[in-house]
Amino acid sequence: MPTSKKVDIREIFLGLQSQMRSKLSLNKKILTHPVSKGDASELEWVDMLGSYLPRRYQVEKAFVIDYEGSFSEQIDIVIFDRHYSPFLLKQNGANYVPAESVYAVVEVKPRLNPENIRYAGKKALSVRKLKRTSAPIVHAGGTINDTKKPFEILAGLLTLDGSYSKGVENEIKKLPEKQRINFGCSLESGAFIVTYNDQLAFEKSEKSNGLIFFFLKLLSALQSLGTVPAMDIETYIKQLKKD
Repeated sequence: MPTSKKVDIREIFLGLQSQMRSKLSLNKKILTHPVSKGDASELEWVDMLGSYLPRRYQVEKAFVIDYEGSFSEQIDIVIFDRHYSPFLLKQNGANYVPAESVYAVVEVKPRLNPENIRYAGKKALSVRKLKRTSAPIVHAGGTINDTKKPFEILAGLLTLDGSYSKGVENEIKKLPEKQRINFGCSLESGAFIVTYNDQLAFEKSEKSNGLIFFFLKLLSALQSLGTVPAMDIETYIKQLKKD
């Protein structure tokens, strides 16, 4: 009688974590220019998330724009949807993603510390302050006329080293609402998740399983958001008619 085979999911993610740590550590050693190091690290994270997240989520380094033409600072990692917000603009090597399509924005820095928490929060603000439209959704069974209210876009920080500390926690507590950080991960020391209800709650991983903890918590958070609002194309068209 054949025996059933099982895959150790934990071992797979620990192997991926070790691989990511090795790649980022090598980039840190062999690349001398700060910009080159940053770009290489961002590409490693983009590749990892793009490979393992479900296909409904796309991952790019990009600017986020709204229907008025306002745009964010350049974001290291934008996790977005192409189903209901169906365009991604490319201009002079830069990507522009409509605000309606964005689920999460993430910054990549060398070290997890209070300074980089503040930096990621300010980058998140530049996205969250953009205007988003919402339109009825037509489907096989009819039309959903109650337009979906845009959710709060998630924000986080990914690093090679540094650690979750009292200073990091206190910095997160001080962030204004529009600059809130939802998660962070240091490949060397673990990950954390922040929930904002009546009071802040922090959940931390073990040092050994930071990447798997971060990834599964991110996936759970993305699932809880559901689908992004359908872009109101007519609002964008109206901008074309303005003098």
